[in-house]
Amino acid sequence: MRISGGKARGIPLTVPRGEQVRPATDGLRQAVFSALGPRVVGATFLDLFAGSGAYGLEALSRGAEAGGFVERNAAALAALRGNLAAVAKSAGVAEAGFWVEAGDAAGVPWRGVATGPDLVFIDPPYDLIAEVGSRVLAAVAGMASEDVVVVFEMPGELTIVAEGWREVKRLGRGARQPTVVLFRRVGVGG
Repeated sequence: MRISGGKARGIPLTVPRGEQVRPATDGLRQAVFSALGPRVVGATFLDLFAGSGAYGLEALSRGAEAGGFVERNAAALAALRGNLAAVAKSAGVAEAGFWVEAGDAAGVPWRGVATGPDLVFIDPPYDLIAEVGSRVLAAVAGMASEDVVVVFEMPGELTIVAEGWREVKRLGRGARQPTVVLFRRVGVGG
């Protein structure tokens, strides 16, 4: 698995062994960042259930200004910290604008800019989505910028309905296949 675009394009990402981390595929990440387009440049982000950090690191490589990663698995945290150092160095940006927190991503911590993140990446273990999906979206609504885009990876057969959010796009196809749903706040442009 590698960074697919931006200044750190081609940098390999370390993924811990085992079934605790299911990294986003290169193709799905490319589709996500094509859909996000120029919105990434200068953005702040939060990468929840970060695992190896693939989504947030891709954003960093493509010009995000600051962001944070939240993960609780120790092996994933170690890989994530190493990945952050490698991608930041390759992209020529200081790691200081990017933080890693060991903790429960369902708690949705944010210690970035006062307006909250512009982008939120949510990629929980699939078996937790029914339990935490709506709760995480509700928490994000309370701390993110008004114009936030939430990128939520989930199996193709799953749908989440959360008050105040609308699905604007789904990338990927097929039941039991990874897909990404882009959510926006109800009443905010496409």
